[in-house]
Amino acid sequence: MNQPTPPAARFTEPGAWRWGLRYGAMGYPLAFVALPLYVLLPNHYAVVLGAPLAGLGLVLLGTRALDALMDPWIGRWCDQQFDRGPWRVWALAAVSALIMWLGLLALLFPPGAVRQSGEAAVLAWAALGLFVTSTAFSVATVAHQSWGARLGGNEAQRARVVAWREALSLFGVVSASILPSVAGLPAMMGVFAAGILTGLLAWRWANPPVRTAVTPTHQSAVAVSPWRHRAFVRLMWVFVINGTASAIPATLVLFFIQDRLGADASWQGVFLLLYFVAAALSMPLWARAAGRWGLVHSWWLGMGLSVAAFVWAVTLGTGDTWAFAAVCVGSGLALGADLTAPSALLNGVIDDVGERGRSEGVFFGWWNLATKMNLALAAGLSLPLLAWWGYTPGSTDPQALQTLTIAYSVLPCVLKLAAAALLYQWCVRTPRLGTQGASPHLRSES
Repeated sequence: MNQPTPPAARFTEPGAWRWGLRYGAMGYPLAFVALPLYVLLPNHYAVVLGAPLAGLGLVLLGTRALDALMDPWIGRWCDQQFDRGPWRVWALAAVSALIMWLGLLALLFPPGAVRQSGEAAVLAWAALGLFVTSTAFSVATVAHQSWGARLGGNEAQRARVVAWREALSLFGVVSASILPSVAGLPAMMGVFAAGILTGLLAWRWANPPVRTAVTPTHQSAVAVSPWRHRAFVRLMWVFVINGTASAIPATLVLFFIQDRLGADASWQGVFLLLYFVAAALSMPLWARAAGRWGLVHSWWLGMGLSVAAFVWAVTLGTGDTWAFAAVCVGSGLALGADLTAPSALLNGVIDDVGERGRSEGVFFGWWNLATKMNLALAAGLSLPLLAWWGYTPGSTDPQALQTLTIAYSVLPCVLKLAAAALLYQWCVRTPRLGTQGASPHLRSES
């Protein structure tokens, strides 16, 4: 009996760009929340609003950890909405996007009374705003990711689905990184609103996933099912270690640019632009690499390229702006593999363990929990440790700047090599772990 053609097959057919834009367009506005929350906000609250570094780190750790713990339940909720029809998920994402926009607006522009009430009030406002905005962002993101995962397909098709979503997200990141310095934060929020409207309308015309009936017994067990599968656990270990390696530089990059390189504010947008444009341009190459060599091997090669490009940051000092620009381009090219392969591999694991059309939301809920815990630990540990070791924003002390350099460049490379070693041991060196499905080398034993 012939198997029905998965909706993801349209992403590799002639005219696939239409389907790619319809599904992936929502990734653009979602990036407008991701970049400010995880990169711009720590610097904005510490430098502009005067929040103490150690207290800010604890607020970021607490709110991100709480938000992350909610993601598996958000995923289960999305799965239940899929059971009633995919357009209920779209409506859920639309409401969440509105709340997300209002929350980010409040975070970036706190009332004057809050700013005048002292550090404690600023930190409390940040905690409340982060919780509301992050929760809404989580709902919209899990809904969007689950939709893409339910399109099914083989490795090449899944890589294309993920590549469209992540490439358009990167263009959103580029816009969000440029607009604050070029046109100001109000202009960024205006473009963000237009992106939400466009993304939702495009998504409304996207290819819907195939509905799958779910029994009550399956629904009651689905919340814990991902951790019953070795494939998921192994992939999660690699993803967490690799993600932490990326989260630390994302938290510290603006401090490194300002204090270690001594670059003025105009360079910040240039560096972020080079990094994210290089990543966006590399996405088609990594999608092709996944189709030719497989997702595992392309991800492993990307990790090696990332270390080879980023390790040079440890040698940089005041005035080395062009050298750092080269580091940004090289590490940005490697980022494309991190954005394409892991999520597509997770889609394959969902196939292999028999959860296709049933539990994508739960799987991606746990996946996003890991992503956010990486960012929470990066901010909650690195910022207080830097403060403990004598670094403060604007510091010129050589020892403090050396501490910043080690935290920013050396530690991430060590973690990235550890993730690459695990990926090699579990997925490259032992082909007997391959599966019959679309996620080879990640054998699942339930």
